[in-house]
Amino acid sequence: MTLLTGHLVVDGVRLAYRDQGEGPPVIFIHGTPSHTYEWRDVLPHIEADGFRAVAYDLLGYGLSERPVNRDTSVAAQTVLLGHLLDALDIDRADIVAHDIGGAIGVRFAVAHPERVRRLLLIDSVSYDSWPSPTWRRIIDENLDDCTSMSQDEFDALLTRQLTMTVVDESRMTGDVLRAYLEPHSSPLGRVSFFEHQVRHYDAKYTEEISGRLERLTMPVRILWGEKDQWQPLHYAKRLSDAIPDATLVTVPDAGHFLMEDAPERVVEEIRTFLTAP
Repeated sequence: MTLLTGHLVVDGVRLAYRDQGEGPPVIFIHGTPSHTYEWRDVLPHIEADGFRAVAYDLLGYGLSERPVNRDTSVAAQTVLLGHLLDALDIDRADIVAHDIGGAIGVRFAVAHPERVRRLLLIDSVSYDSWPSPTWRRIIDENLDDCTSMSQDEFDALLTRQLTMTVVDESRMTGDVLRAYLEPHSSPLGRVSFFEHQVRHYDAKYTEEISGRLERLTMPVRILWGEKDQWQPLHYAKRLSDAIPDATLVTVPDAGHFLMEDAPERVVEEIRTFLTAP
């Protein structure tokens, strides 16, 4: 299943994206290991509420280009976000961002506060919170010899990780699990996953801006699954304390992929935040 409606060449690379609805623009930035699919139960509701919802696969992710010699780090993705907004003729937007998408959203808001009306962070990486212990082990054991990994070995590894993202493990099975695995169901997909995603799991991209979070003077809401195994709740509280007037909302019985455990709650929180005075 894909929500994407087209492709756009931005700064010389091809991004798969969705741009639907009329009204104030809202940019949705997904996390890892993921792609725009994670927003499938969210986007239609926000569009129906009278917003222009824009979602895209990050460079090297999902259906977007997987370039051989192009930086796909959080820092580079942040620069590319600015080019995407320019290409879509969007001067200022709300941003809803998850996981490493949160790091991209925060970095962009710190660098270009005039372009961000509101910022909603969902179980975002921050400070030294990433990579998680299990991802650190995978990086140490698999990053340099990922090309020798079979499809079955890769699927088993990623399935174990994806199962950790939800409290209700039944939500990460069947068609849903297959949708998360699908972009990596080839030798190119497996190598791309390690080269474009895992290789850039590096806390330097969030630690280097930790002293500038007070610059986020636009409305900020932090939405977090209380049982997040990858991004523990204390990081949400630390972010909330550092960002002026940020509000923290926690969701019980929900994990890192909050949109899987509690999609209705996510829609409700986004809707409330975007329409607040």
